[in-house]
Amino acid sequence: MNIDFHTHVKVAKISRFMPEYFEDMMKEAKSAGLTALCMTEHFNTFQSMDTYDYLKEHYSYQSEYYDVNGLKVFTGMEVDVKEVGHILIIAQRDDIVNMRKRLSSFDKKPDFIPFKELMDLADQYNTLRIGGHPLRESTPLVHHNSEQLKRLDAFDLNGRDLYAQGQHPYIEQLETFASGLDMPIVGGSDTHQYLQYGSIMNETSRECETINELKEMITAGDYRVKVSRELDLKVKSASLVKKLIKGSLDTNGVATMYEEVALKNASAKAFS
Repeated sequence: MNIDFHTHVKVAKISRFMPEYFEDMMKEAKSAGLTALCMTEHFNTFQSMDTYDYLKEHYSYQSEYYDVNGLKVFTGMEVDVKEVGHILIIAQRDDIVNMRKRLSSFDKKPDFIPFKELMDLADQYNTLRIGGHPLRESTPLVHHNSEQLKRLDAFDLNGRDLYAQGQHPYIEQLETFASGLDMPIVGGSDTHQYLQYGSIMNETSRECETINELKEMITAGDYRVKVSRELDLKVKSASLVKKLIKGSLDTNGVATMYEEVALKNASAKAFS
Protein backbone atom coordinates (compact mmCIF):
# COMPACT_ATOMS: atom_id res chain seq x y z
CA MET A 1 0.00 0.00 0.00
CA ASN A 2 1.21 3.49 -0.86
CA ILE A 3 -0.56 6.07 1.31
CA ASP A 4 -0.53 9.85 1.65
CA PHE A 5 -1.65 10.99 5.12
CA HIS A 6 -2.32 14.66 4.34
CA THR A 7 -4.43 15.62 1.32
CA HIS A 8 -7.21 17.98 0.31
CA VAL A 9 -9.86 17.60 -2.39
CA LYS A 10 -10.76 21.28 -2.66
CA VAL A 11 -8.50 23.91 -4.15
CA ALA A 12 -9.14 26.26 -1.22
CA LYS A 13 -11.19 26.61 1.94
CA ILE A 14 -13.31 29.31 0.31
CA SER A 15 -14.25 27.18 -2.70
CA ARG A 16 -17.27 24.95 -3.08
CA PHE A 17 -16.88 21.23 -3.55
CA MET A 18 -16.56 20.58 -7.29
CA PRO A 19 -17.31 16.97 -8.33
CA GLU A 20 -15.28 17.18 -11.55
CA TYR A 21 -12.29 18.52 -9.65
CA PHE A 22 -12.63 15.72 -7.09
CA GLU A 23 -12.79 13.04 -9.78
CA ASP A 24 -9.69 14.44 -11.49
CA MET A 25 -7.88 14.49 -8.16
CA MET A 26 -8.65 10.83 -7.48
CA LYS A 27 -7.58 9.74 -10.97
CA GLU A 28 -4.29 11.58 -10.67
CA ALA A 29 -3.65 10.24 -7.18
CA LYS A 30 -3.75 6.73 -8.63
CA SER A 31 -1.60 7.77 -11.59
CA ALA A 32 0.99 9.13 -9.14
CA GLY A 33 1.29 5.68 -7.56
CA LEU A 34 -0.98 6.06 -4.56
CA THR A 35 -3.27 3.23 -3.53
CA ALA A 36 -4.65 5.03 -0.48
CA LEU A 37 -4.94 8.53 0.94
CA CYS A 38 -6.35 10.35 3.94
CA MET A 39 -8.76 13.10 2.97
CA THR A 40 -7.96 15.72 5.59
CA GLU A 41 -9.96 18.71 4.41
CA HIS A 42 -9.90 21.78 6.67
CA PHE A 43 -12.62 21.40 9.29
CA ASN A 44 -13.84 24.94 8.66
CA THR A 45 -13.85 24.74 4.89
CA PHE A 46 -16.85 26.22 3.08
CA GLN A 47 -19.82 23.80 3.10
CA SER A 48 -17.68 21.03 4.57
CA MET A 49 -20.35 18.33 4.37
CA ASP A 50 -20.78 18.56 0.58
CA THR A 51 -17.81 16.24 0.07
CA TYR A 52 -19.31 13.57 2.29
CA ASP A 53 -22.71 13.87 0.61
CA TYR A 54 -21.07 13.28 -2.76
CA LEU A 55 -19.04 10.32 -1.56
CA LYS A 56 -22.04 8.72 0.10
CA GLU A 57 -24.07 9.04 -3.09
CA HIS A 58 -21.43 7.78 -5.53
CA TYR A 59 -19.08 5.38 -3.74
CA SER A 60 -19.26 2.42 -1.39
CA TYR A 61 -17.92 2.60 2.13
CA GLN A 62 -16.01 -0.59 2.92
CA SER A 63 -14.60 -1.41 6.34
CA GLU A 64 -13.44 2.13 7.27
CA TYR A 65 -12.67 3.74 3.91
CA TYR A 66 -14.37 4.77 0.69
CA ASP A 67 -13.50 2.71 -2.37
CA VAL A 68 -13.07 5.33 -5.09
CA ASN A 69 -12.47 3.24 -8.18
CA GLY A 70 -9.89 1.11 -6.37
CA LEU A 71 -8.34 3.96 -4.37
CA LYS A 72 -8.80 3.74 -0.59
CA VAL A 73 -9.97 7.11 0.75
CA PHE A 74 -9.87 7.37 4.55
CA THR A 75 -11.81 10.27 6.04
CA GLY A 76 -10.38 12.98 8.23
CA MET A 77 -10.02 16.70 8.83
CA GLU A 78 -7.37 19.31 9.57
CA VAL A 79 -8.21 21.26 12.73
CA ASP A 80 -6.82 24.61 13.88
CA VAL A 81 -6.05 24.88 17.59
CA LYS A 82 -6.24 28.03 19.69
CA GLU A 83 -2.55 28.14 20.62
CA VAL A 84 -1.63 27.96 16.89
CA GLY A 85 -1.09 24.77 14.94
CA HIS A 86 -2.93 22.29 12.73
CA ILE A 87 -3.84 18.76 13.81
CA LEU A 88 -4.89 16.03 11.37
CA ILE A 89 -7.64 13.82 12.75
CA ILE A 90 -8.38 10.63 10.79
CA ALA A 91 -11.27 8.41 11.79
CA GLN A 92 -14.24 6.39 10.63
CA ARG A 93 -16.66 8.44 8.50
CA ASP A 94 -19.46 8.88 11.06
CA ASP A 95 -16.97 9.78 13.79
CA ILE A 96 -15.47 12.53 11.64
CA VAL A 97 -18.92 13.91 10.85
CA ASN A 98 -19.89 13.89 14.53
CA MET A 99 -16.62 15.49 15.62
CA ARG A 100 -17.02 18.18 13.00
CA LYS A 101 -20.48 19.02 14.35
CA ARG A 102 -19.07 19.30 17.86
CA LEU A 103 -16.41 21.69 16.60
CA SER A 104 -18.95 24.06 15.05
CA SER A 105 -18.51 26.66 17.79
CA PHE A 106 -14.72 26.62 17.33
CA ASP A 107 -14.47 27.21 13.59
CA LYS A 108 -13.34 30.84 13.56
CA LYS A 109 -10.25 32.60 14.84
CA PRO A 110 -9.72 33.51 17.72
CA ASP A 111 -12.22 30.93 18.96
CA PHE A 112 -10.36 27.79 17.82
CA ILE A 113 -10.46 24.88 20.24
CA PRO A 114 -7.55 24.60 22.72
CA PHE A 115 -5.14 21.78 21.89
CA LYS A 116 -5.88 19.83 25.08
CA GLU A 117 -9.63 20.03 24.48
CA LEU A 118 -9.19 18.73 20.95
CA MET A 119 -7.21 15.77 22.25
CA ASP A 120 -9.88 15.16 24.90
CA LEU A 121 -12.52 15.19 22.17
CA ALA A 122 -10.47 12.82 20.01
CA ASP A 123 -10.18 10.46 22.99
CA GLN A 124 -13.92 9.88 22.73
CA TYR A 125 -13.49 8.33 19.28
CA ASN A 126 -11.09 5.93 17.62
CA THR A 127 -8.78 8.38 15.91
CA LEU A 128 -5.40 8.62 14.25
CA ARG A 129 -3.83 11.98 15.16
CA ILE A 130 -0.99 13.60 13.27
CA GLY A 131 0.68 16.92 14.02
CA GLY A 132 0.46 18.78 10.71
CA HIS A 133 3.57 20.56 9.39
CA PRO A 134 5.00 21.01 12.92
CA LEU A 135 7.87 23.28 11.85
CA ARG A 136 5.95 25.58 9.52
CA GLU A 137 6.69 29.18 10.45
CA SER A 138 3.05 30.27 10.34
CA THR A 139 1.56 27.31 12.25
CA PRO A 140 4.28 25.55 14.27
CA LEU A 141 3.75 22.96 16.99
CA VAL A 142 7.10 23.25 18.75
CA HIS A 143 5.72 25.59 21.45
CA HIS A 144 3.10 23.14 22.70
CA ASN A 145 3.37 21.21 25.94
CA SER A 146 5.30 17.97 25.38
CA GLU A 147 2.75 15.87 27.23
CA GLN A 148 0.02 17.07 24.91
CA LEU A 149 2.20 16.50 21.84
CA LYS A 150 2.75 12.91 22.97
CA ARG A 151 -1.00 12.35 22.69
CA LEU A 152 -0.48 12.49 18.93
CA ASP A 153 0.38 9.36 16.93
CA ALA A 154 2.92 10.96 14.59
CA PHE A 155 4.24 14.16 13.04
CA ASP A 156 3.75 15.17 9.43
CA LEU A 157 6.74 15.35 7.06
CA ASN A 158 5.01 17.84 4.81
CA GLY A 159 5.64 18.07 1.07
CA ARG A 160 4.90 21.78 0.92
CA ASP A 161 7.36 22.53 3.73
CA LEU A 162 10.05 20.32 2.21
CA TYR A 163 9.84 22.50 -0.89
CA ALA A 164 9.65 25.82 0.96
CA GLN A 165 12.36 25.19 3.56
CA GLY A 166 14.75 22.82 1.78
CA GLN A 167 14.59 19.06 2.07
CA HIS A 168 17.77 18.17 3.97
CA PRO A 169 17.70 20.89 6.65
CA TYR A 170 13.96 20.45 7.19
CA ILE A 171 14.17 16.68 7.56
CA GLU A 172 17.04 16.98 10.03
CA GLN A 173 15.17 19.53 12.14
CA LEU A 174 11.98 17.48 12.15
CA GLU A 175 13.81 14.27 13.06
CA THR A 176 15.48 16.07 15.97
CA PHE A 177 12.15 17.44 17.18
CA ALA A 178 10.33 14.12 16.82
CA SER A 179 13.09 12.01 18.40
CA GLY A 180 13.09 14.29 21.43
CA LEU A 181 9.49 13.23 22.02
CA ASP A 182 10.01 9.64 20.84
CA MET A 183 7.45 10.20 18.08
CA PRO A 184 7.29 8.70 14.58
CA ILE A 185 7.14 10.69 11.35
CA VAL A 186 4.82 10.02 8.41
CA GLY A 187 4.70 11.65 5.00
CA GLY A 188 1.92 13.96 3.84
CA SER A 189 1.91 15.87 0.57
CA ASP A 190 -0.57 18.58 1.68
CA THR A 191 -1.98 18.38 -1.84
CA HIS A 192 -4.68 20.84 -2.96
CA GLN A 193 -3.99 20.40 -6.67
CA TYR A 194 -3.27 17.04 -8.27
CA LEU A 195 0.20 17.76 -9.66
CA GLN A 196 1.43 17.55 -6.06
CA TYR A 197 0.38 13.92 -5.58
CA GLY A 198 3.35 11.60 -5.33
CA SER A 199 5.70 14.27 -3.99
CA ILE A 200 5.83 12.24 -0.79
CA MET A 201 4.15 9.00 0.26
CA ASN A 202 4.44 6.13 2.70
CA GLU A 203 5.21 2.68 1.31
CA THR A 204 4.22 -0.42 3.29
CA SER A 205 3.65 -4.10 2.63
CA ARG A 206 0.45 -3.90 4.66
CA GLU A 207 -3.01 -3.40 3.15
CA CYS A 208 -4.69 -1.37 5.88
CA GLU A 209 -8.48 -1.10 5.89
CA THR A 210 -9.20 0.37 9.33
CA ILE A 211 -8.01 3.19 11.54
CA ASN A 212 -6.52 0.67 13.98
CA GLU A 213 -4.54 -0.95 11.18
CA LEU A 214 -3.15 2.41 10.14
CA LYS A 215 -2.15 3.13 13.74
CA GLU A 216 -0.57 -0.31 14.13
CA MET A 217 1.45 0.20 10.96
CA ILE A 218 2.83 3.48 12.27
CA THR A 219 3.52 2.15 15.76
CA ALA A 220 5.36 -0.86 14.34
CA GLY A 221 7.36 1.34 11.98
CA ASP A 222 6.35 -0.98 9.15
CA TYR A 223 6.54 1.65 6.41
CA ARG A 224 9.02 3.80 4.53
CA VAL A 225 8.57 7.50 3.83
CA LYS A 226 9.47 8.08 0.20
CA VAL A 227 10.28 11.59 -1.02
CA SER A 228 10.09 11.98 -4.79
CA ARG A 229 13.09 13.23 -6.72
CA GLU A 230 10.60 15.53 -8.45
CA LEU A 231 9.18 16.99 -5.23
CA ASP A 232 10.25 20.56 -6.00
CA LEU A 233 8.76 20.44 -9.49
CA LYS A 234 5.54 18.82 -8.29
CA VAL A 235 4.93 21.28 -5.46
CA LYS A 236 5.90 24.36 -7.46
CA SER A 237 3.74 23.32 -10.41
CA ALA A 238 0.77 22.52 -8.17
CA SER A 239 1.15 25.85 -6.37
CA LEU A 240 1.08 27.77 -9.63
CA VAL A 241 -2.02 25.96 -10.89
CA LYS A 242 -3.74 26.33 -7.52
CA LYS A 243 -3.09 30.07 -7.62
CA LEU A 244 -4.61 30.32 -11.08
CA ILE A 245 -7.69 28.32 -10.12
CA LYS A 246 -8.22 30.32 -6.91
CA GLY A 247 -8.02 33.47 -9.02
CA SER A 248 -10.84 32.13 -11.19
CA LEU A 249 -13.30 31.60 -8.32
CA ASP A 250 -16.40 33.75 -8.50
CA THR A 251 -17.96 35.47 -5.49
CA ASN A 252 -19.81 32.27 -4.57
CA GLY A 253 -16.67 30.15 -4.43
CA VAL A 254 -17.37 28.43 -7.75
CA ALA A 255 -14.70 28.08 -10.42
CA THR A 256 -15.55 29.83 -13.67
CA MET A 257 -14.81 28.43 -17.09
CA TYR A 258 -11.32 29.90 -16.74
CA GLU A 259 -10.48 27.03 -14.39
CA GLU A 260 -10.34 24.56 -17.27
CA VAL A 261 -8.03 26.75 -19.36
CA ALA A 262 -5.83 27.66 -16.41
CA LEU A 263 -5.42 24.06 -15.35
CA LYS A 264 -4.54 22.78 -18.80
CA ASN A 265 -2.18 25.61 -19.67
CA ALA A 266 -0.35 25.59 -16.35
CA SER A 267 -0.01 21.82 -16.37
CA ALA A 268 1.37 21.81 -19.90
CA LYS A 269 3.83 24.58 -19.07
CA ALA A 270 5.00 22.82 -15.92
CA PHE A 271 6.03 19.70 -17.80
CA SER A 272 7.16 21.19 -21.11
